[in-house]
Amino acid sequence: MKEVAHDSLHRFLFEEFPVRGKLVHLDKSWRAILDRYDYPKSVRRILGDSLAATALLASTVKFEGQITVQIQGDGPLTMVVIQCSNKLVLRGLARWEGELEDAALDQLISNGKLVISIENDQDNQRYQGVVPVTGETVADSLQEYFDRSEQLPTRLWLASDDESAAGLLLQRMPEQAAASADDFWNRVCMLASTITPRELLELPEQQLLHRLFSEDDLRLFDRLPVSFRCTCDRETVENMLRSLGADEIRSMIEEHDDISVRCEFCNKGYEFDRVDSEGLFLADLPADDHILH
Repeated sequence: MKEVAHDSLHRFLFEEFPVRGKLVHLDKSWRAILDRYDYPKSVRRILGDSLAATALLASTVKFEGQITVQIQGDGPLTMVVIQCSNKLVLRGLARWEGELEDAALDQLISNGKLVISIENDQDNQRYQGVVPVTGETVADSLQEYFDRSEQLPTRLWLASDDESAAGLLLQRMPEQAAASADDFWNRVCMLASTITPRELLELPEQQLLHRLFSEDDLRLFDRLPVSFRCTCDRETVENMLRSLGADEIRSMIEEHDDISVRCEFCNKGYEFDRVDSEGLFLADLPADDHILH
């Protein structure tokens, strides 16, 4: 049996009616995120589902920039953030407090909201959609987002474990409004709903699609690679510190002798001693002046 295409996204089309789909499977990229923190089981599941969902969302939008999916609210699970570029480069993290039971999303977060932001570098535009966290899973809340938005009818299915995260998305295109198209859309969604998490995680793409849609003609496109990479670097951290201002940096140095900054996404640390911190502002000062003493 052919293996699952690792860290990849596949697009497919139904030939008879205007319905398209996406399949994503993440393993090394998912485990790279898990390696950064010791997440509780329930947080791992929510984070993995969110990661697969964000990759699927990024593949449905035409943009050059970054899409961010954020879940936040009250409760022991305080925040989940996933970012994905138009080139399907992912990073993500979750924050929680205390000991967590293996519970559903709506039990771990209350008064929560799901925020989807798209930053397009081409026109410097930012789009943002917000819906309340509803249901037991990430898929439930995202379905609420799709239902409330003016986007194309969309359904998705997500699954994750300690090794992999995967997702299936179906989307109806606007070309046909006939009753036959309605019937077809309802039928393929019903068939997709029979998929099990284990099948979604383990079956190769062609076998999975045949298992669900054996009576339909499908066109499966070449895989698109998906990867994990954090975009943090020392220059970005330096710019962040400059934004705090010289007085704040001076106060931090006087109190701690140095400044330590750790990226929350990749857990990489950046250290700035007194000399480094002084250098942050030298370009803005006369040559004989200094910020830190």
